[in-house]
Amino acid sequence: MSDQLKDIEMLYRTAFEKYGAIALWSSRPVPNPTRADAMAITRALRTHGGMNGRRLAEQIEEACSATH
Repeated sequence: MSDQLKDIEMLYRTAFEKYGAIALWSSRPVPNPTRADAMAITRALRTHGGMNGRRLAEQIEEACSATH
């Protein structure tokens, strides 16, 4: 696994640890998240995660776009 994919997985797990009950309550974490899985949670983070959730969503988006 590349370092970029590890970063995406770390950010994905952080999102569920910090915002699972607040912003991601309707989502279930997957064991091996892909770029698409990570991108799928960014809208909920932006909408329901407050300013810090928005920043985390931006980090996820940057990490995902850097891997292309």
